[in-house]
Amino acid sequence: MDSCSTVSSPFDCLMFDLDDTLYSSKTGIGKALKQNVQDFLVEKCGFSESEAPDVNRELFRTYGSSLAGLRALGYDINPDDYHGFVHGRLPYDLIKPDSRLRNILQSIKQRKIIFTNSDRIHAMKALDRLGIRDCFEKIICFETMNPNLSKSTRPDEFPVVLKPSMEAMRIAIDVAEIDPRRTLFLDDNVKNVAAGKAVGLRTVLVGSAIKSKEADYAMETVTNMVQAIPEIWVFSEEKGDERISQNRADQMDSALATTTVGA
Repeated sequence: MDSCSTVSSPFDCLMFDLDDTLYSSKTGIGKALKQNVQDFLVEKCGFSESEAPDVNRELFRTYGSSLAGLRALGYDINPDDYHGFVHGRLPYDLIKPDSRLRNILQSIKQRKIIFTNSDRIHAMKALDRLGIRDCFEKIICFETMNPNLSKSTRPDEFPVVLKPSMEAMRIAIDVAEIDPRRTLFLDDNVKNVAAGKAVGLRTVLVGSAIKSKEADYAMETVTNMVQAIPEIWVFSEEKGDERISQNRADQMDSALATTTVGA
C-alpha cells in the first residue's frame, strides 16, 4: 500500500473514474446504457416508452442515478438485477484495447485506483476490453459504496450512495487509505470533480480542455496527462538527488507517440 520510495512527485496515488474517462464518450457505450435504462423503466417499472426518457432524465437529475431514484421512490429494485439489465446488455466490443493508455499507466509508479459508480462486473469487463485491468490495485465501485443494500427490508431503508455525494467520496478515501492532498482524482463529470475538490483531492476534469471552477487540471483525453501533468513523473534517483520531471515527460511522450493505438 505504501508509495514507491523513489517517487518525489506531489502525488502518491491516482484515482480514476472509468466510463467516459478511461475510454471516450464517443464509443457509443453511454448511448447504449441510456437506452438500456429506459428499457428497464418500461419493462420492469411499467412506464410507457414515451415517458421513459423524461423519467430517466429526472431521476438522474434529482437522485444521481435511475436506480437510486427508483429505490428512493419505493420501487423494490434489486441492484444486481438492475446492473445485470443495464450493463449486462452493453455492446462491450465497442471498447477497444488502448496500448497507449496502457503504456502511460504502466509508466506511472504511484498507486492507481478505479473509482466508479458502476458495478464491479461492468468495471472489470470495461477494463479487460481496454487491456488495462492489471494496471490498477483496487476497484472502488457500486458494491463498495453500498454494502448494506442486500440487507434492506424496504427500498428506501438504505439510500443508494454514489458520486458526487460526500459520503461516496469519504468512503473512497477510507477504502483506498489515501491522503486526499496527495491524490490526483480524474473524472469526466463536473459535479464529481467538485465533490473531489470539496474533500481535498487534487482534481482533473477529463473531456474538456477548459478547467471547471473546481478542477486543478483539464484535458480532452486521459492520455493527455503526459503533457498536462508532467509532475506525475518526477523521480528522485536512488544514486544522488537528481530530479527528472519535464525531460522525463517529454522523452516518454515522444516514445508513446510511436505506439500503435488500438483501433
